[in-house]
Amino acid sequence: MIRKLTINKYTFKLSMALCFGLFFSLATNTFAQNRSGQELAIGLNRELPADTSISKTRSVNIKGKDIPYEVTVGTQPVYGEDGKPDAALFYTYYRRTDVEDTEDRPLLISFNGGPGAASVWMHLGFTSPKRLKLTDEGFPVQPYGVEDNNYSVIDATDIVYVNPVNTGFSRILNDGEREQFFGVQEDLTYLSDWIGNFISRHDRWKSPKFLIGESYGTTRVAGLAGRLQGGHNIFVNGVIMHSQCGFGQPGTVTGVQTPITNINKLTHYTATAWYFKQLAPDLQNRRLEDILPEVEKFMMETYLPAIAIGGTLTDQKRQQIAKQIARYAGVSEEFVLEHNLSIPASAFWKELLRDEGYTTGRLDSRYIGMDTDNSGTRPGYSPEYDSWKHSFTPAINEYLREDLGFATDLEYNISGNVRPWNDENGNTAIMLRRAMQQNPSLRVLNQQGYYDGACDPFGAKYSLWQMDPSGQLQDRIDYKEYQSGHMIYIRKDMLIDSNDDVREFILNAIPKEGEGIKYDVETVDLSSYDQ
Repeated sequence: MIRKLTINKYTFKLSMALCFGLFFSLATNTFAQNRSGQELAIGLNRELPADTSISKTRSVNIKGKDIPYEVTVGTQPVYGEDGKPDAALFYTYYRRTDVEDTEDRPLLISFNGGPGAASVWMHLGFTSPKRLKLTDEGFPVQPYGVEDNNYSVIDATDIVYVNPVNTGFSRILNDGEREQFFGVQEDLTYLSDWIGNFISRHDRWKSPKFLIGESYGTTRVAGLAGRLQGGHNIFVNGVIMHSQCGFGQPGTVTGVQTPITNINKLTHYTATAWYFKQLAPDLQNRRLEDILPEVEKFMMETYLPAIAIGGTLTDQKRQQIAKQIARYAGVSEEFVLEHNLSIPASAFWKELLRDEGYTTGRLDSRYIGMDTDNSGTRPGYSPEYDSWKHSFTPAINEYLREDLGFATDLEYNISGNVRPWNDENGNTAIMLRRAMQQNPSLRVLNQQGYYDGACDPFGAKYSLWQMDPSGQLQDRIDYKEYQSGHMIYIRKDMLIDSNDDVREFILNAIPKEGEGIKYDVETVDLSSYDQ
């Protein structure tokens, strides 16, 4: 007997809905591998998997040679005391694939700053095999997107870009609390544990290890060098400071502000005035690199002593110093005197091009902005930061979501909410100094841009001097300056130079095979000692 199959209107609609739902689910989920090797769907929702990854293979041409690599995007848990994930950190890991043995292959661990900044800036701007599309001077272009970075350091080192909690796609999970993560020492505690776990998972214990940080990231990696060494017995070979901002030391932009904080910015003022042709002709017609030593000499020998004695300075001397400051900063003597010889950076950025109707940038003073009112004591916004968000935000979202396939409805936090931030015990220079003292092979590279007004170059030098009062570490600290701003690599010429310097530093900071890691002092040769 043959039964007639009947489908009513309700059954048909339900069946079609179920079929469409199944199709949509299959079409819009990216399947990755969890730690057990099981397929795991990264769904289009706002829940972050604690532990997942996706890998793809690519290649890039660097210095005329094709470099094959694997790029992995994913999450790795931050474990709480109960052994359960309290957060998941999103990372991007680039590994060169034509190197069989990782024993000699360096690993570069990269952080940005903020402290709420995502890793996007150095990831798509600086060291990775991919870079966002920009003009050679670093301005946004359309269509947005990424392209090969033929100046990447992937030829010399593998790289992992780490997003701290609430940056990028990284999020707090389960029973995690904000207080666990948002503070100088809290940040170092969970990140050092996460790094140790990453090293174990990817079998990198034998690899030479390097930390790189930008802006607040320099405070972070200075502390991590000490915390990894003291808390996890992970000794790094080098620490790279990109736009270093003081490590939280007094007198620096990240520590307790003192009169010297504004004094240190004079070389930045000179560079900015020179760039916009605001200096007197006898200065303007010289190379910037030839002017700055003269300015530094004035700062140390005349300017600082004058500020130190404050109101006891004679009127005649005050006028003389104001005239010289005005000459080097490209502003009027009256403006200098109105600020008692100590010009706040925000006032300078508003003043320099006031007559032309423009303001200058904070992180990179080569960028100009426009305020509604020409009056006032500070710019209304940061033109450089808006320009960078303009270009970096679409690039990182397109690259991670479309090219690499990390499909999620989570917002990629270019700048995440990490406030309130606990600054207690915030001087990480102490931690870096101790790490360098205890590890004779640990070296530091500091890279600084002339036009960076947030982390000014002379302030960076001052920070390094204060970190090493004995002077015994100076032969292991390399300092470089560049014709650029906070993100030195934003200009193509400086992208090339700064990556070359990073590459050279990494290769030179690895001890020769079999070479003893120790301090060199004259001793008795026990191998020839006759018992």
